Amino acid sequence: MKGDKEQIYRIFESIDFEKITEHPNILIAANFWDSERYKAACTCYRFMRAIDDLIDNYKSENKEISESEKLRFNADIEKWLAMLFGRGESSEFQTGLIETVEHFRIPYWPLEAFARSMYYDVNNDGFASVKTFIEYSQGASVAPASIFVHLAGLQESEHGYSDPPFDVRSTATPCAVFSYLVHIIRDFRKDQYNNLSYFADDVIARNGLTRTDLHNIAYDAPITPGFREMIREYYLLADEYRIKTMEVMEKVCPLLHPRYRLSLEIIFELYLMVFERIDPDNGTFTTEELNPSPAEIKERVLGVIEKSE
Repeated sequence: MKGDKEQIYRIFESIDFEKITEHPNILIAANFWDSERYKAACTCYRFMRAIDDLIDNYKSENKEISESEKLRFNADIEKWLAMLFGRGESSEFQTGLIETVEHFRIPYWPLEAFARSMYYDVNNDGFASVKTFIEYSQGASVAPASIFVHLAGLQESEHGYSDPPFDVRSTATPCAVFSYLVHIIRDFRKDQYNNLSYFADDVIARNGLTRTDLHNIAYDAPITPGFREMIREYYLLADEYRIKTMEVMEKVCPLLHPRYRLSLEIIFELYLMVFERIDPDNGTFTTEELNPSPAEIKERVLGVIEKSE
């Protein structure tokens, strides 16, 4: 264990926290894996980001998706998913993706679930209810988290890899939903600037708000009591999933190698950092308020390492 801890500290010192600006939690946590698994994660996430960014970038420049554009995006998603099964035009990336999925025994369902969430993004404008959002998160958040958990939980031997000794989906779900709820509160203003809205219409209406109110608040209109109550609802829902995450990690972490257990603890702690900054009563919900600095993130990661066994 002493050798493992020394290696972990060396990895920690090699991370440039100032330069990790895109998807930092995943990149920081996966840094503690061996290089092969880290590259496998990067390959899968690059695959998912390719279609997700395409849709989000279009929405950031256009308030609505026309029917003709919906058809085009739906076709793009079909082509994207076909790549996973070796169909369509062959490419070096496609070959690498298929080899990665096969070598690391990555199940197809997370990538298929992610595709379903992309179809939803194209064909729907927001969420009618929290229930709809939670269902959507099974693809948008639980799916990529499940790939992370699968790679962290793989059992390695001289004969190759075997599947994790626990159910990946049920393990990944609580932390994925917790982090997603935290994410939409943290990025409220940025999402509004990019014509994206993740707060459900039933919660908006229940608190005497409209989507226009959310847009205006993002652009510095006064924060209303109803808006604070909406944030409180999401904060309390996130807290429910925080508790579920802690319960799951208590069961699963003893089954993991120290480096991979540490990666799960780090990613949870980094979202917990944001959660702890959410103040429904007095917050302004700006990026600056809710995003920890690189120095604060580095200190939190070091704290997790020091507490690890």
